[in-house]
Amino acid sequence: MGPDNNPSGSQSPPATGRQRQLEKLARLLGHRFRDLDRLDQALRHSSFVHDNPEAAPSNEQLEFLGDAVLDLTVSTLLMQRFPRSSEGELSRGRAALVNARRLAALGRELELGSYLLLGQGEELSAGREKSSLLADALEAVVAAVFLDGGLKAAAALTRRWFEPLLGSLADSFWQDFKSRLQELIHAGYKESPVYRVLSESGPQPCPPIPGGGAPGGALPGPGPGPHQETGRTDGSQRVSGNPAEARPRRGVLISRTHLSSKGDPKWAAPPA
Repeated sequence: MGPDNNPSGSQSPPATGRQRQLEKLARLLGHRFRDLDRLDQALRHSSFVHDNPEAAPSNEQLEFLGDAVLDLTVSTLLMQRFPRSSEGELSRGRAALVNARRLAALGRELELGSYLLLGQGEELSAGREKSSLLADALEAVVAAVFLDGGLKAAAALTRRWFEPLLGSLADSFWQDFKSRLQELIHAGYKESPVYRVLSESGPQPCPPIPGGGAPGGALPGPGPGPHQETGRTDGSQRVSGNPAEARPRRGVLISRTHLSSKGDPKWAAPPA
């Protein structure tokens, strides 16, 4: 701003190298920070603060907050995309999206390592390439966006990152396991699986029912569930996830029973 537009005649101080670096990252994130210090803290590793105590605080608290913000925003995204999915399916989907490997990969796409403030030890040990540091920094960056722009800004950021992955996630986590099992057994044995209820045990009115399926009715193992249909589905999931399980074999079938006063399911051998 020149003196004609500024009554005091002063000009804005020139941007430092660090400020320009942070502004570049902010553009990549698609968020205009009101306070770039928040983003700077998100990139400040504890090793840097150890070497430079005056630079405290590190990004550790932001990592903690960012983990919670990611869980919330990704959970919301999954519920919107898969409104009929069960809690277990949604939990597995979130775990597939929000994990250290995935977060580190996103950090590498953003070249987050080049923005980190590291201590001498981490610099000498290639800390900018460490997956753990990149994943932690990404969580901290999410927290910085949340603190600066609110939940709406953080949700928009995570949506851009994770929404493109939901198509492949649907194929992996929401495919009907019974259909997969039928395809597997039909391809290998030219017949359909036979489902049987093995036993009923546990507290009424909804005991877990072990069930399963294999060619010719030779069950490789149970799939406990609260009713017959989920018992079959759980058993199908076990076998379809491990093709070797679909081979007929002899052995002792293990039934699921409730052995604790709280009704926690335990695995136990059936009575002789």
